Amino acid sequence: MAEKLTNEQIIDTLKQLTVVELNELVKLVEETFGVSAAAPVAAAPAEEEGPVAKGPTEVSLFLKSVGGASKVAVIKAVQAITGLGLMDAKKLVDGAPVAIKEKISPVEAEAHKKTLAETGAEVEIK
Repeated sequence: MAEKLTNEQIIDTLKQLTVVELNELVKLVEETFGVSAAAPVAAAPAEEEGPVAKGPTEVSLFLKSVGGASKVAVIKAVQAITGLGLMDAKKLVDGAPVAIKEKISPVEAEAHKKTLAETGAEVEIK
């Protein structure tokens, strides 16, 4: 029987993967185990005076601009976020400013914004 990997070995391996490879791994884990990697949303208790608006429930993620040296990394990140093919992701990035994803949760938008910002893209959430 094969030797069982330690948690540290698994984490070290994950650190070496690209964003695209991590995205594919997450999809495979979701399919294999019938789970979702999306963060659970807790329902807020109803207030007697009615609900209080805490902000938008759906936002859009816009790519404003791309630095020249980081364009390939941005294209790969957009491809992983949108699920588009490489050429379609490139066309989307080349069309900046452009909406990358629309009608998504603010939490998801922040996560994608962080990923894109790390690649050198200028991103805005509206």
